[in-house]
Amino acid sequence: MGEQRGAAWKANRGREGGAAGKGTYGTSAGPYGGHRWVLKEGSWRQATNGYEGQEKREAGSREGPNGHHKGLSGGKDKSGPSEEEICPICMDEFTDKEKLSCGHAFCKDCLRQSVESMGASCPVCKKVFGKIVGDQPDGMMTHYTQNTCLPGFKRCGSIVINYHIPSGIQSSKHPKPGRPFQGARRTAYLPDNKEGREVLALLKKAFDQRLIFTVGTSRTSGMEDCVTWNDVHHKTSTHGGAQSFGYPDDDYLKRVRDELKAKGIE
Repeated sequence: MGEQRGAAWKANRGREGGAAGKGTYGTSAGPYGGHRWVLKEGSWRQATNGYEGQEKREAGSREGPNGHHKGLSGGKDKSGPSEEEICPICMDEFTDKEKLSCGHAFCKDCLRQSVESMGASCPVCKKVFGKIVGDQPDGMMTHYTQNTCLPGFKRCGSIVINYHIPSGIQSSKHPKPGRPFQGARRTAYLPDNKEGREVLALLKKAFDQRLIFTVGTSRTSGMEDCVTWNDVHHKTSTHGGAQSFGYPDDDYLKRVRDELKAKGIE
């Protein structure tokens, strides 16, 4: 009986084990009863769960997630470009790769088109990498100070800002080139303290870069072809709170700084 088991074990070893090598499995009863055996470094050993798990892990480390065989270096599947080699705009391999200070990279032509349509900010993280110039028509910005306190700022006076954008003809940067647009006069208010004066300087810089106004459709009146705010909020009233575009509004100065920073003004 033992000889029959031994013969069956040897025969099965020949069929399933093959030549001596690493990690080859046999499934016969073997000379010592019903066990699972593995050919390890030229000799048959009884497999344990731990050893089988190790063999499976070693086998898995040689395959990628889709069953593709990895190189000896254990690197990525070489069947296509890695994510780091793909332009996030055109989703193809880089052509004349350009890397921004934020770390994101793009094809040179893709980045050029993005700057033309969205301005000099990273298409991925929106960090500004150059000077943004808007399409604000020609106009004037002036300011003066007064002793009147704003709600929430009892220990200082206030700054009064006046904007004047005359009516004119839309340029090639505007929605309807060659058509007339309606100008605007706007008045805004800031507290005359250290932070208010800092925000005033930032607003002046943004105005010089043509970023405070644009030409389009008014969100409040629905009028088309007119001068409108360009996503930099102003307090156009001294009272009434945030719902009336006035004071008090504790977070306003921080919010307007963030809006200006998004346009590269800081």
